[in-house]
Amino acid sequence: MSESDNVVRATTAAPSSAPQKCKYLTAPLPSEKMPKGIPYIIGNEAAERFSYYGMRTILVIFMTRYLHYMVDGEFGTAMSKAEANEYYHDFVAATYFFPVLGSFLSDIFIGKYRTILWLSIVYCLGHLALALMGGAGLEPGTWLVLGLFLIAFGSGGIKPCVSAHVGDQFGAKNSHLMSRVFQWFYFAINLGSTVSTVMTPLLLKWYGPHIAFGVPGVLMALATLVFWMGRNVFVHVPPGGLGFFKETFSREGLSAVLKLTIIYAFVAVFWSLFDQTGSSWVLQAENMDRNFLGINWLESQIQAINPILVMILIPLFQFVIYPTANRVFTLTPIRKISIGLFLAAAGFWMIALAQALIDKGEVPSIAWQLYAYVLLTCAEVMISITGLEFSYTQAPKKMKSVVMALWLFSVSLGNLFASGVNHFIQVPGINQIAREIKTLDPGTETTIGLWHIATENRPTDGPEENSEKRAKLIRVSGPDLEFGSPDDVVLMFDGFNVLKNVRTGENQALASASKLIEKAFFESADAAHEGRLPREKDGQRLIADAADSSGLSLTYKQLSRNDYRITSAGFDRKLGTQWDVHLQAHVSRQDPAESASDVENTPYDWLENRIIEIRGDEGEQEVKRRRGELSETKIDFAITVGGQDTLEGAAYFMFWTYAVLTTAILFIPVGYFYKEKSNIQNGNAGQENA
Repeated sequence: MSESDNVVRATTAAPSSAPQKCKYLTAPLPSEKMPKGIPYIIGNEAAERFSYYGMRTILVIFMTRYLHYMVDGEFGTAMSKAEANEYYHDFVAATYFFPVLGSFLSDIFIGKYRTILWLSIVYCLGHLALALMGGAGLEPGTWLVLGLFLIAFGSGGIKPCVSAHVGDQFGAKNSHLMSRVFQWFYFAINLGSTVSTVMTPLLLKWYGPHIAFGVPGVLMALATLVFWMGRNVFVHVPPGGLGFFKETFSREGLSAVLKLTIIYAFVAVFWSLFDQTGSSWVLQAENMDRNFLGINWLESQIQAINPILVMILIPLFQFVIYPTANRVFTLTPIRKISIGLFLAAAGFWMIALAQALIDKGEVPSIAWQLYAYVLLTCAEVMISITGLEFSYTQAPKKMKSVVMALWLFSVSLGNLFASGVNHFIQVPGINQIAREIKTLDPGTETTIGLWHIATENRPTDGPEENSEKRAKLIRVSGPDLEFGSPDDVVLMFDGFNVLKNVRTGENQALASASKLIEKAFFESADAAHEGRLPREKDGQRLIADAADSSGLSLTYKQLSRNDYRITSAGFDRKLGTQWDVHLQAHVSRQDPAESASDVENTPYDWLENRIIEIRGDEGEQEVKRRRGELSETKIDFAITVGGQDTLEGAAYFMFWTYAVLTTAILFIPVGYFYKEKSNIQNGNAGQENA
């Protein structure tokens, strides 16, 4: 769980001098007891964190595996991994951008309580939109974008307000209790995120997206209700009005913001790595042995280790590591952040090593991610918690909320960087046409993205009464932009809008090369082990004599234990463009006899039932093939054009390792020359280890 979700310290804001009609307390009453509103805030936070992390945990898996099954009677085109990563990080970036607007709304116009309550309702509507995906009215992709926007706006908008609202409840006489409250606040955050990270993937697997997104929505509605129930016992500090801008744009304010912005730019690179635990790490786990510690983990469940590690590591750092290090040299906040950046590089380097094993056809244990999580969570403790407290002390006294919002914006900036990289590495592919096939009328010529196409109907298999499901044939002009020439690409769809076949001038050469790989695979099988795909150099040697229609060599790449790709440069004769023709092959392995009966007795999950519901007998055969219920091991392949990623496998993770390592090195002189100062409020202050 990202520690940046919470503000380290909170102070009671000064009431506005403007008279207001309000039936609520605007300042805490003199008391040594615990404020009455605290239980409502703690209960609200636990339910809200369950809601947010439950939805976010399954987001990438949903987009790559489930989204294209959400329309009745149709089977769309799956989202690529890089595209799903891009959307995921766009969402996280938006979530951490809206705190800036939330702080303005709270501090200037309507106050913290109303900001939290109103935006919580927006938050609930976002979950409702996700739960309605596949229902009437809008396309599933539209429901998804709408839901994510509303959740980002609601969740992000309340982030800078909730912790400060806790601090508002305390006065001078009971401020000594604030540390205890923030410990409970921190516990509620980690409890909610841990439970949801374990539970929500199971809901998705067995009960489907409607329930998996609906349950977090119900929890968010409960959180909103609990918060509203505490309205009569809360202290409602009035907003400061437009006087807020005078402090912000003062010389002191602008100087503080500029200096901190330099630090935040470096920290943003850390967040671009850290939040990939919910995107690229989840996708990597699909090709790992997830049976670890006696648990068969789902791909996204390993994220639950983060909040657990946070609860262990915070006291370890606070009472053991930091005091020990301070005996050797003074461990300033800047130095903690610097060390944390190097730890993040080490964590991602370990993930890159695991991916290198996958690229070679091995199946590494999910323990690789567990060990990487230890390093990355240590980095989080040193960067996130330290950075929050450091930001508070460096901010002018009347700019605490603004600076906290800017700190959260560094998370947004980091995720925009991750999103931008994933966008940049995508090469356009014909899957773009496949997604828009429903909007294409037969007998027309049009342009979709970079593709010039002509459409026509073709007969379907099956009875005439299914004529409304008449399939389509789409002809794509090649690089010469003329139809009827050898470089044309022909796409054939069935009545369910499934792309069944792609015809190009390179199909025969690619299929012949694939047969050489298949032969080597089956010949490698013996009594000691199952068949193994050739590694990259061996596979390239096997197809060395194969060439495409232009006489250029084909390229072989092993992607995992069960996947490989053979590529032709296509008719533009350049690798890495939209005209590359790929043969994507997958090995469906027969389960060993001792486990076959266990697989057959395992009930179908939601996705398997959905595939069968949409595609009938053909879908059932596909499900059995995925489960290993096969009479023999077989290799299937499909042809596609474009759509590759220019940065993939271990190279992708090494790019991020080098990025944060370079950042860590460059941060050393920046931290050396930074002059720290302290702006601590006189009066109430509380510590939140969050």
